[in-house]
Amino acid sequence: MFLGMVLLLELGWRLGRQQRGQSEESSRAGLGAVEGAVFALMGLLVAFTFSGAASRFDQRRQLIVEESNAIGTAWLRLDLLSAEARTELRELFRQYLDRRLAAYAKMPDVAAAMGELAKANALQGGIWSRAVAACQESPGPLTAQVLPALNAMFDLASTRTAVTQMHPPGIIYIMLGALALMSSMLAGYAMSGSRARSWIHTLGFALIIAISVYVILDLEFPRTGLIRVDAADQLLIDLRRTMD
Repeated sequence: MFLGMVLLLELGWRLGRQQRGQSEESSRAGLGAVEGAVFALMGLLVAFTFSGAASRFDQRRQLIVEESNAIGTAWLRLDLLSAEARTELRELFRQYLDRRLAAYAKMPDVAAAMGELAKANALQGGIWSRAVAACQESPGPLTAQVLPALNAMFDLASTRTAVTQMHPPGIIYIMLGALALMSSMLAGYAMSGSRARSWIHTLGFALIIAISVYVILDLEFPRTGLIRVDAADQLLIDLRRTMD
């Protein structure tokens, strides 16, 4: 995008210089309104996509915290079950959390990550079946608290998976890129009033827009770039250590 914007800024400048040499200055009347409308639309789209990406980034971090709390609560409530059931379920819990951690550690390899998530989902069924059997073996108000905790843990896991796959339609990013390139050409045309090119403005404009788009994409896909949610995963890692 940066290179494309620089090329279109240069093309716009050349077209502007050529146009100025062939027509009167009055022929440019009203062009400022068109340029202003395009730049305003691009700014609105950048603000919209950045705000949405930042919001989803914060949501993903918050869901990691909530899942960690939910797993920790369910782990503690296993103490309400019999010793035999507790031992078996704790081992299943360890395997389950290992699979959850492995799934997100393998991103952006989507196929490998989905494979780990499938294993974690299979373990959910085993944990639930064993917990239901343990509660039936020792019915009471205390053991009844185990199943709601497990249900909350599984619900948050499903929510995290769904939110990870939630992104704006691809046409929005296509439109953002197209507007950035179009704005570059218009900006170059507007700068053609100067006989000499201003490389500071040319490169600065292209660099700022390209970095802005990169940050938006980085926030939208926080497992692939410089902006990551790995720090929040440390909560789950620390929780796993307490299970040994």
